[in-house]
Amino acid sequence: MPLIEDLLDKEVVNNPYPYLHQLRKEDSIYWNERWNGWIFTRYHDVNKLLMDPRFTAERIKPSKNMPEQMVLDMASTYEVLSKWMVFSDPPNHTRIRMLVNKAFTPKAVEEMRPFMNEITDYLLQQVESTRKMDVIRDYAFLLPILVISKMLGLPDEDRDLLKQWSDDLLLLVFGAVKETNRHERAKNGMQQMVYYLENVVQARQKNPQNDLITSLVNAKESGDALSMGEVISTCTLLIFGGHETTTNLIANGIYSLLKNPAQLEKLRANPSLIHSAIEELIRYEGPSKAIMRIAKEDVEMADKEIKKGQRVLLMQNIANRDPEVFENPDKLDITRQSNQHLGFGKGIHYCLGAPLARLESTIAINQVLKHLKNIRLERTDLEWQPNIISRALKQLPIIFD
Repeated sequence: MPLIEDLLDKEVVNNPYPYLHQLRKEDSIYWNERWNGWIFTRYHDVNKLLMDPRFTAERIKPSKNMPEQMVLDMASTYEVLSKWMVFSDPPNHTRIRMLVNKAFTPKAVEEMRPFMNEITDYLLQQVESTRKMDVIRDYAFLLPILVISKMLGLPDEDRDLLKQWSDDLLLLVFGAVKETNRHERAKNGMQQMVYYLENVVQARQKNPQNDLITSLVNAKESGDALSMGEVISTCTLLIFGGHETTTNLIANGIYSLLKNPAQLEKLRANPSLIHSAIEELIRYEGPSKAIMRIAKEDVEMADKEIKKGQRVLLMQNIANRDPEVFENPDKLDITRQSNQHLGFGKGIHYCLGAPLARLESTIAINQVLKHLKNIRLERTDLEWQPNIISRALKQLPIIFD
């Protein structure tokens, strides 16, 4: 069977695992002509590269094939994205992450638990009488956006604006290359988000509040502080990453349990399994398909020569199903122990928001099992978003008693 070159082929998007298993067996370090980069599929290779300083996270820059006018139009968008921690290397990454850590503390995350319980109760009460819902639209999106908005100190009523701007931005960040107007939409979404946040940050400088934006404005380390541009850029990252990934973690988790009803019933019967269940759901059908890096120098791996400047795509989703590491890797097992998945990355770029995502998904899934009985998919012809980096359903309609 010939290998598919189009990473956004509909069959590969909707069910990537057979293709990626084949790729790992036939050529685990594979040059993809169409994507113009290397694809890594073995767990040990992906794990190693995530911590290899010869590969840079600084990948947000205009394509060499981009028209000159588009490069000029996109300059401000790339300027903001270049300050995101996920797209920077030490020492700048170290400095910004240290300052953000002072604001984004475990205590700040744990303080959100009562609010999360309150929101999930409310959202499920809204749909109980209808006996159906779109998990993404009615639940999995609303919880994370309301939580990150509250942490940042942004009004609840602005959530639809924040969602729209993030949706526009993800077309660029997550590699939705088949969207012909993705650069224009990303530029407009970023411009509007930055303008919105500039007003909020200036207000906090004059009138501090008990929120994350004020903490970022006031964060200090050895006399260092975040600049105005860094505060705004970090806020765009927290808004984007604070709900996109968690929305997909919750939705993919519920979908995976519905496709594996014995595991769903096991969790319903024993809610104390929720913590191992969350780790297994991240491994089995996590919200991130891949992480991209750029070679900073020529690197030889196995019998392959990776040239300086070439792209590499580290496929977390299939690394997390590598039979060399995980027994019965294509089986969902919520009791799986020693689950060293790579769903949140590894090393210095390990996801800052992982504790928040874990807590939100724990509460969200527990509450669904507590409130809704006999849950099942309303239909099975579900489609996934056609992008390279994230694993996201377009819709998840369910019915229940």
